[in-house]
Amino acid sequence: MKTENVALMKMARESLSGKWGLAIGTFVIYFLIVGSIQVGVRVFNPATGLIALIIAGPMALGISIFSLALARNQEARLEQIFAGFYNFGTSLAAYLLMVLFTLLWMLLLIIPGIIAAISYSLTFFILADDDTIGPMEAIDKSKKMMVGYKWKYFCMGLRFLGWGILCIFTLGIGFLWLVPYMWVSLANFYDDVKANQAIQ
Repeated sequence: MKTENVALMKMARESLSGKWGLAIGTFVIYFLIVGSIQVGVRVFNPATGLIALIIAGPMALGISIFSLALARNQEARLEQIFAGFYNFGTSLAAYLLMVLFTLLWMLLLIIPGIIAAISYSLTFFILADDDTIGPMEAIDKSKKMMVGYKWKYFCMGLRFLGWGILCIFTLGIGFLWLVPYMWVSLANFYDDVKANQAIQ
């Protein structure tokens, strides 16, 4: 039975209780690293985003590992955001394939591109759970897992969009709390889908 998004978000708040400092600090460092590299690439070498492209996959895997640890009330550590580099080839390939497939769908229309992006949204959580799985296999598994869940995922995104608009009125300070809250909620979403499909 699908768990309501409201319940998944409540679970995220409970998991983050007493750990907000760790979560906020970790996400700030994550975005400083990713953001500074992207800015540096544009300033010093505007012709290529190669460095940013190379680290995007491993960092996405790392933040997924950290978010799952929080969601599952396991030991969460800042250094987990770098854990994706231990599975560098797979995480990089998964990221590049996701970008490629999404762009190809975008060539048709915006809506198919959005649907494709949602279909691939569990890929890095899947890789975080199983470091033996290949990039294409993880993407295919995400697509299968998201059958019947895409609208639910979209609705959760709308909830966070509303919170994001409110955060703008706090001069962006609210995003320090919103981003970890969102990621842990998405980790709960993944665990809920996984549990439901294990029962079927």
